[in-house]
Amino acid sequence: MSISSSCRMVFVAGALAGSLAAHADSFVSSASSAGSASSGSISDSLNGSSNSSGGDKRKVADGEYRIIQIAATPDRADRTRITMQANDPQQRIVLDLPQITFDKQQLAVGDALYAQNRAYGIEFGRSDKHQPFYLVLADEWYGELASRPVSL
Repeated sequence: MSISSSCRMVFVAGALAGSLAAHADSFVSSASSAGSASSGSISDSLNGSSNSSGGDKRKVADGEYRIIQIAATPDRADRTRITMQANDPQQRIVLDLPQITFDKQQLAVGDALYAQNRAYGIEFGRSDKHQPFYLVLADEWYGELASRPVSL
């Protein structure tokens, strides 16, 4: 292999690595900025949800839900608990939202919302706008995106 070929291979490998790193940084940045005040972990946000298949109470079926109850979250003054139900009465979600997110969305009993499972967790949004306003991140994703001090 000539020096020219070796240099090209090193250049291509470096360009690919840089491109992948930039793409990963972009994804983490957008996930983090989409979240900040509008995301939480599954263990902190979902409380006693259910679906017709039974099993894990933190699993959520994709689909449309209607808010059937709004209440204060017990022992959490900074959160509001909304209970949502799908057309199937066995599919119910109990979601604890940060108060600031709840206030900004102006949610009320009867409002239609959707839940959509994603690789990183569950996206919640208004059905009429079909734009997410709250991300419930899988605990392992939430931990990875947490801010940490950096020391040099």
